[in-house]
Amino acid sequence: MELDLFLIGLLILTGLGAGMVDAIAGGGGMITLPVLMATGMSPVEALATNKLQGSFGSFGASLYFVRRKMVRLSEMKLLIACTFVGAVAGTVLVQMIDTSLLATIMPLLLVVVALYFMFSRSISDQDSERRISENLFAFTFAAAIGFYDGFFGPGTGTFFALAFVIMAGFNLKKATAHTKILNFTSNIAALIFFAIGGNIIWLAGFLMAIGQLAGGQLGARMVVTKGTRLIRPLVVVVTLTVSAKLFWQEYQNGSFEALLSIL
Repeated sequence: MELDLFLIGLLILTGLGAGMVDAIAGGGGMITLPVLMATGMSPVEALATNKLQGSFGSFGASLYFVRRKMVRLSEMKLLIACTFVGAVAGTVLVQMIDTSLLATIMPLLLVVVALYFMFSRSISDQDSERRISENLFAFTFAAAIGFYDGFFGPGTGTFFALAFVIMAGFNLKKATAHTKILNFTSNIAALIFFAIGGNIIWLAGFLMAIGQLAGGQLGARMVVTKGTRLIRPLVVVVTLTVSAKLFWQEYQNGSFEALLSIL
């Protein structure tokens, strides 16, 4: 990979924009992956490098939330452990089986999630009633969504936030803060295995990470100052955009016709 001044600037600015979007609503990979692919990387290299730069963005956002005492890491040990184990399992399994059916179903599920964020009255700046215990949440939702991030990935931040709102009773601002901690955890787990496989383009990843660090903290600051007024509409827009992108990819691959024939 040859890097000139234009490409260096593009990678940094892309990381900045993606970091802000990711910190607020998730879905930054929609911005970064096409740019990484455009540099000439293979799909596997782009995915691996994306995990590297994305880890910096989720770290920047997590650091901001921790400093503002919106999350307490001492109270999240089990959540972090279960997310990490789930992400490792997903990363290992995805290299062994066909994920085409999941890729076909996920756009439909993301549309449902977007509609929930759009119309649900339970999403607000106020905490609501917790439905399951912290330990059960860790062993079920944290582990399962961590597994999903390692296995497939699109919409992970949205699923974490939704689980915190519905099952843990968090307000949306608090859910977003806790989501970034677990998103960083699953990113690191996947990154380790991509690094072992030797698929990361380190220089490009670190250049994009410069922007991600700044973007992650800027986005986190906007979450704190704007709250639900900013997060809710952006989550809906990002989720529907991710879904549309996945729909189009599956349509081009002919996967929807195959699914309909099965049904």
